[in-house]
Amino acid sequence: MTGRLKTRIAASMLGAVALAGVAIGVANAQNAPAPSPTKVAIENRRAAYTLIGNSFRWFGAVVKGTVPYDAAEAKKRAERISHLAAIPSENFPEGSNAPEPDSKAKAEVWSNRADFDKKQKEFVEHAAAFAQAISATSAADDGFKAAVASLGQDCKGCHDTYKAK
Repeated sequence: MTGRLKTRIAASMLGAVALAGVAIGVANAQNAPAPSPTKVAIENRRAAYTLIGNSFRWFGAVVKGTVPYDAAEAKKRAERISHLAAIPSENFPEGSNAPEPDSKAKAEVWSNRADFDKKQKEFVEHAAAFAQAISATSAADDGFKAAVASLGQDCKGCHDTYKAK
């Protein structure tokens, strides 16, 4: 056999082994039990809040002067926050307050549901207004700082009441 033929055979065998591994993995995944709706809700809201927080921290750094203002970056992050704002409210269904180690939601989310839902709705509205305000700014001026402070107060107000430390 030539060296080239040996290389082709070896590559074909490696490809077959890799394909078999993928097939086994898919078969195992299909047999795995579906995660509980509570676990899915917690994962979804946690992911959304993490992304919102990661985007919002940049604004705080700009206000503190540790990061330079960048209009394109500000607009991108504000629009991201606005887009993500509605996701958490869809992920607090009844029954998702079961004790889970990954949940930081207090029982008050469900025992004071009307207030929690109101705060969630206001956050969605305020995040949209925040994105508009940030799009209209061209510097880290007083308007920029006021918009950041306002949305930050929305977050703090809900966290103080409904998020475990």
